[in-house]
Amino acid sequence: MSDSLKELYQEVILDHSKHPRNFGKPEHFSHEAHGYNPLCGDTVNVYMTLDEQDIIQDVSFDGKGCAISLASASLMTEILKGKTKREALSLFDQFHKLVAADGTDLDAGEDTERLMVLAGVKQFPMRVKCATLSWHAMNSAFKGAAETTTE
Repeated sequence: MSDSLKELYQEVILDHSKHPRNFGKPEHFSHEAHGYNPLCGDTVNVYMTLDEQDIIQDVSFDGKGCAISLASASLMTEILKGKTKREALSLFDQFHKLVAADGTDLDAGEDTERLMVLAGVKQFPMRVKCATLSWHAMNSAFKGAAETTTE
């Protein structure tokens, strides 16, 4: 990865962590889950509203954590709005491959490209849990689980 691309990715991560999109607990939601990373103390709550066709009408989060954790949650909420539950779960799998595995068999697409800013965390195994915390909480919310812990 070129130095200029690394700088751009760092800028995007810092922007999303300092000014997270879709931050806050909404008044109404149909799905929620809490995520906790005991290794660093990051916490996240994910709130979603799905319609009758399982389309995500709204998604937001709150919590506290490091820049990677907040940026990942912020990007996730931007990308998931308007997606079906099935598409969201597919993105969860793609994102996990991107940050935790080799990521060579990813589906090409705009959403995957937007998430590439977090691909560098795979070089820091302790940071993978920060990046995936909100995604695991989203997955738990779909399953009706109230809490998820990454270990």
